[in-house]
Amino acid sequence: MTHNLPAAALSVRQPWAWAIIFASKDIENRSQAAIQHGMRCQRIAIHAAKGMTQSEYDDAARFMLEDIGIRCPPAAELARGGIIGSVDVVAIVRESDSPWFFGPRGLVLRNPAPCAFIPAVGALGYFAWREADPSIVPPPARWMQPTPAAQRSLL
Repeated sequence: MTHNLPAAALSVRQPWAWAIIFASKDIENRSQAAIQHGMRCQRIAIHAAKGMTQSEYDDAARFMLEDIGIRCPPAAELARGGIIGSVDVVAIVRESDSPWFFGPRGLVLRNPAPCAFIPAVGALGYFAWREADPSIVPPPARWMQPTPAAQRSLL
């Protein structure tokens, strides 16, 4: 299938991938070693990694709400295991005033564009992605499911 997306992708764990495409996350934090291994300025696809622990989700969702003022979607609603959009990497920085910057290095991101979800296998660093069978997409983990009390509170 042909997609109007960059051939290179970067895998990012959720909910950070969602934040890049849908919540104006303008910095993707990476280690110095990651930056030295081929990261450069170009348009890239954003791959939402398959993995996401409850602790990772809770910490990121709390940060987004308390420090940025953005409410993260429920964990079960976050796409994992595929391409969710694309973005321009316009600079690589060692410091930034962005509230999203934690360092030690950051890819400065601009012009996020969502796309229809495309299942794809991820890899470390920039990688050449290709569409995969939808069976690779993980189902929501048990901890991601709403509890009966939470369901009642939504009624």
